[in-house]
Amino acid sequence: MSRRSALVAVGGTALAVCLGCSAQPGASTPVTVPVTDIPVGSGKVIGNFVVTQPQAGTFEAFNGACTHQGFIVQQVTTSAIVCGRHGSTFSLADGSVITGPAAKPLAKATVTRSGDTLTIS
Repeated sequence: MSRRSALVAVGGTALAVCLGCSAQPGASTPVTVPVTDIPVGSGKVIGNFVVTQPQAGTFEAFNGACTHQGFIVQQVTTSAIVCGRHGSTFSLADGSVITGPAAKPLAKATVTRSGDTLTIS
């Protein structure tokens, strides 16, 4: 193989790797969910997002990637958003850390309500 062919192959591979990576870690396609699917005083994991309703009519959304090692949280209880991987828990109201090992809050996502539908992005 010539030097030129080797450089073209390496460059093509590097380009393919870069194109395959997300420009923003944890970025997700917007999702919609009926308001009635989000229980008051709890929430739901939807794809890579977490949507909560800490009090009636107040909706919050977060990126579901745990800030400890990036695993998607698995459940929402009446007291916390829970990452089952290493036990971190986060506030339903603002995504702040309740218990570690995570040290940073969940990243906020945008939630908008249109009638009986929520859109999370």
